[in-house]
Amino acid sequence: MRRIALITAAFVVFAATTAHAQSGLGNIANDAQMRLKNFDIADKNKDGLLTKEEAEKGPVPFIRAHFDAIDKDHKGTVSKQDVIDYVKSMQQGHRAPAPAAAASTH
Repeated sequence: MRRIALITAAFVVFAATTAHAQSGLGNIANDAQMRLKNFDIADKNKDGLLTKEEAEKGPVPFIRAHFDAIDKDHKGTVSKQDVIDYVKSMQQGHRAPAPAAAASTH
C-alpha cells in the first residue's frame, strides 16, 4: 500500500511539473509572438526593416536599446532575423556591450 502511495505521489509531482513547464513555454511563445507583432507595428513603411527612427518611435524597447549592436553591419536598419541572431548570440554567451544609456557610471 505504501508503495502505491509513493508511486501516486511521484506521478502527481511529475504531472504538476509538466503542466507548469508547458504553461511556461506557452508564455514564452506568446511573448515572442507579441514582440514580432510590435516589430510590425513599428515598421511604418512595411518594408520588413526597422530604421533607428522607427525603433525609437515604436513599441520595441529592446530593439531601441540595442539597435546599434543588432545592426552589426551598420546598414542603418535591422530585420527580424537580425534581432533573432542578436538574441541568439546573447544566449550563447557572446554578449554585446550594454547600451550606453544602461552603462554604469561608477
